[in-house]
Amino acid sequence: MSPILVILALAFVAGLVLGGSPRAFGSLRVHWWALAFAGVALQSVPAPRIGGVSADIVAAVMLAASYVLLLTFITVNRWIPAAGVMAFGLLLNLAVVTANGGMPVSPDAIRTAGGSSEVLGLEQAAKHHLMTDDSLLAPLGDVIPIPPPVGVVLSVGDVLLYVGAAWFVMQVMRGRSRENPRPLAMWFPSYRGKHSPAHWRMPARYRARRAATARSGNAR
Repeated sequence: MSPILVILALAFVAGLVLGGSPRAFGSLRVHWWALAFAGVALQSVPAPRIGGVSADIVAAVMLAASYVLLLTFITVNRWIPAAGVMAFGLLLNLAVVTANGGMPVSPDAIRTAGGSSEVLGLEQAAKHHLMTDDSLLAPLGDVIPIPPPVGVVLSVGDVLLYVGAAWFVMQVMRGRSRENPRPLAMWFPSYRGKHSPAHWRMPARYRARRAATARSGNAR
């Protein structure tokens, strides 16, 4: 099972133990989900050969693009719990992938996790490759082994991403998430007239401040 699925499941249980409810997700407003799905898909699908470009180059571009899409998704929804932690983890992964044309994986970490570095080397896994002395930003690569039965190797960025995802689930379930305003209203000119939804026009903190000011004025 993927470690992220295990972590999310544990976070869900922890949220219930702490008095949270899954119903809280119904009131969570998250934008541009397609970016997240596309980012995950780019990491999952095999790299095709495009014309004379090797599959290794295509795979490296796909992996870097996936982190860019996920970073954009987190930036658009930067009000959600642990967005900063997840964004930092994605930035670390993007840096090492861009510097090395793929994610370098420590052979020692692979063996500790119960795998075989020889298999990875023979398969020439395009999105991941064996770490060498020439690998750049090596400490940010896949160097953290999780022994069997999980049997995976993670990077520092992965750990931050997973911790952030778990915190996100627990905080939302406990009703600790802030309102996420419409992102386009923040970055591009858009309609904000009286017929548009209130959350399009301004974030909740400004609406609360305006309401408090109006109440104090009426009181006088």
